[in-house]
Amino acid sequence: MSAIAGIYHLNKQPVSSEASSGMMDNLSQFPADDVSIWQKENVFLGCHAQWITPESVGEVLPYYNPERQLAITADAIIDNRAELFESLQVDKAKRKGMPDSQLILLAYCKWGEDAPKYLIGDFAFMIWDEREQKLFGARDPSGYRTLYYYLNQSNFSFCTTIEPLLELSFTRKKLNEAWLAEFLAISGMIDTVDARMTPYLGLEQIPPFHSFSLVKGEIELKKYGSFYPKEALKLDSNEAYVAAFQEVYQRAVNDRLRTYRNVGSQLSGGLDSGSVVGFAVKELKKKDKMLYTFSYVPPSDFVDYTPRHQFPNERPAVKQTVEYVGGIDDYYADFEGRSSFTEIDTYLDVMEMPYKFLENSFWLSGMFEKAQEKDVGILLNGDRGNFTVSWGTPIDHYAVLLKKFKWIRFYQELKSYSEKLGAARSYLFPVIAKTAFPFHKRKTAGTKLINSEFADKIGVFQKLKEHGIDDSGWFGTPNIYQQRRILFEDILPWNAGNTLDCKLSLRYSLWKRDPTNDIRVVRFCLSLPEEQYTQNGLDRALIRRSTAKILPDSIRLNQRTRGVQAADWIHRMIPDWDSFVNEAKKLTMDPSFLAFINGELLAKAIAKAEEGPQQEYRGFDYSLLMRCLIVNRFITKNF
Repeated sequence: MSAIAGIYHLNKQPVSSEASSGMMDNLSQFPADDVSIWQKENVFLGCHAQWITPESVGEVLPYYNPERQLAITADAIIDNRAELFESLQVDKAKRKGMPDSQLILLAYCKWGEDAPKYLIGDFAFMIWDEREQKLFGARDPSGYRTLYYYLNQSNFSFCTTIEPLLELSFTRKKLNEAWLAEFLAISGMIDTVDARMTPYLGLEQIPPFHSFSLVKGEIELKKYGSFYPKEALKLDSNEAYVAAFQEVYQRAVNDRLRTYRNVGSQLSGGLDSGSVVGFAVKELKKKDKMLYTFSYVPPSDFVDYTPRHQFPNERPAVKQTVEYVGGIDDYYADFEGRSSFTEIDTYLDVMEMPYKFLENSFWLSGMFEKAQEKDVGILLNGDRGNFTVSWGTPIDHYAVLLKKFKWIRFYQELKSYSEKLGAARSYLFPVIAKTAFPFHKRKTAGTKLINSEFADKIGVFQKLKEHGIDDSGWFGTPNIYQQRRILFEDILPWNAGNTLDCKLSLRYSLWKRDPTNDIRVVRFCLSLPEEQYTQNGLDRALIRRSTAKILPDSIRLNQRTRGVQAADWIHRMIPDWDSFVNEAKKLTMDPSFLAFINGELLAKAIAKAEEGPQQEYRGFDYSLLMRCLIVNRFITKNF
């Protein structure tokens, strides 16, 4: 909803107008409904505001309360307003128009540094406590809003984006090799295991689920909560679990519809975004409002090469959901002319750092563009559904049953699953057995993107090991339940993806929001017995049962086919293939770049790319080259 900024001179020197105006001028590249500052001697706070919710229209930010001697600047949408009003005993006459920033300030007045524990929503804020001479702030549990900071002996500064901090006279731009080492060493989509780091040495960020305090030049970062609930949920029946889930999920969706503008949603042909749309329309119909949906489809000249159980063009499935749910104005876009290669510079500008989501990059920002055209204020999505509402992988669950010698139940489930999936039990059983009793460790030799000498210099694999990632660059345990716990409790993997969402939201003056990652939904889902997610041959059983009469059965119960996004990413790069390969070749002649990269692996990937684009080969080599190009362009541009 806003970009926030601030400077605090620890040496008591006044903040110069050049420094404060410089930060705010840098933010002028983004649209704004209001731009304001608050300054008192050695403290400056700024807000580049975008009005999304009804309460934000005309909101005063930064806001100063002279009675309490507190100032706040905030980038926040708070969802549990009703509960907070009651807990804080806010006069009922003042509740409707009270901005979220003032609600945060009241929470701080009551609970002090424990205040973030009571906030539900997407937020990043900073409070200047004049009496305590303290800066206090926090970032929401999933990091949906970014907040970077820089500290030296005399100066502290913070901002939603990185560039304004780098332009201050007291900061220095230098590559953070520790960040780069983690980015290169981790083979999956996670950027780093240390969410505090950025690619710039000395420039850090408040990690998700953390509060921040600065007193007398000393910073304290504190994790203020956990995704995992203290107790497992035990109910009397399947129906009771479904009813309880529907209640918490509907509340999470409803809370994210709060805008005076239009409501939109990304929509694929599957369950996650489909469930978000289904629950959203139920509420919007009460208000006589339409839901605008935006779906990606491949270009008309794309020839489908995928196997029968996959479909890259999800338009027919999306249409089934749209027609069944009703109340939807649906849009489809193929973003012709865009590719992962052509979008590199754009995304480096948006992200302000290298990124890994290259296969989907050509349509992610396009969704925001289309939503902006329809005056959408809130753009819903179901990005985290695989880990929460639609969790449930039969192979892994059946492997647990097999290891615990629950033969009867194992046989019944396997029989039902094979019938629903259309796969023979004789095919499934060896896969389950291998999952239950893995005998062979993955081979990793020769597949590491990071230069081994660089890795040893930084000690990156020793650090990754502390977070459950082995020298393959991915989880040391094949157990998905352990992986899930590590993701939610330790690594905070949503940080990179949500950085993109935050900065695209800022660029297009709208807010992307995900009910599947609402902390109430996450805690509910993590409290359930595994049988709620895999039962009677159904994978993702909870969401399938909970969307009865909300989604069409053709979507809700489909287990045989699955949409595959970005199947056309190589096809889109064909016009620029020679440029792509030639740029990659130049990397092999740059010794400074090869100091970071496994040169042998790079050469093999280039050789594969020189054979020409092969759509059926959706793999490792092309993605590896793209990651190298992204990292190199970032380093070349900034250092």
